[in-house]
Amino acid sequence: MTIFLKANWENIIMANYVIDPVLLKPFVPKGVELDLFDGKCYVSLVGFMFKDTKLFGVPIPYFGTFEEINLRFYVARKEGNTVKRGVVFINETIPYPIVAWMANKLYKEHYTVVPTKHKIKTDAPHKDVQFEWLLNNRWNSIAVNAATNSKMMAKGSLEKFIFEHYYGYTKVDQNNTEEYKLQHPSWLVNEVLDYKIDCDFKAMYGNAFSVLNQTKPEAVFIAEGSAVAIEWKRNRINFAHEKH
Repeated sequence: MTIFLKANWENIIMANYVIDPVLLKPFVPKGVELDLFDGKCYVSLVGFMFKDTKLFGVPIPYFGTFEEINLRFYVARKEGNTVKRGVVFINETIPYPIVAWMANKLYKEHYTVVPTKHKIKTDAPHKDVQFEWLLNNRWNSIAVNAATNSKMMAKGSLEKFIFEHYYGYTKVDQNNTEEYKLQHPSWLVNEVLDYKIDCDFKAMYGNAFSVLNQTKPEAVFIAEGSAVAIEWKRNRINFAHEKH
């Protein structure tokens, strides 16, 4: 098994919104279906630090540590008696064109490039984490104040549902979907005490997500993160003869 990418993902903020499943239908790759929690469909605005990145085991000089902001939703693929739970990215935003170009070229991902910055301040028993990105000459942001004490996620919780989808799915075209696997341990989480989100969802992600400009997240979480590995192998699955 060849590992394409290794990195540390740290201070992973997830702002989770309930959304009408109809709005996500155009973005669902063929062969997977929306994965609901207690009958609700979620989309997550995510901010985190991407650190010490290596491609095929080789460090990326100057460009290995950066902020990432993304918007993702949750899907499942049934394969025999197995259910593979995964995520689909609407968009992933980073500050370095070369990294975005490689991801888009190799994997048909949806990376865009804008200036980003972060502030992380730890003063036990609290920490403040903020990620910002510049869009149309205005800084957008996602920030939390959280406890420094860490804990395991409760079994059956929304938190565990949000953080523990270990596959990624990418729509290649109308009939083809790519599947890849993400490797990391179950993350420890910190209790979020307060949060602030300033995001122009319409400008950032398009009209389909403009409703989020007037929506409060149902829950905001932060995980401490860990080392993460993404396998080089991607399964391209053709569903031309299947109904979606």
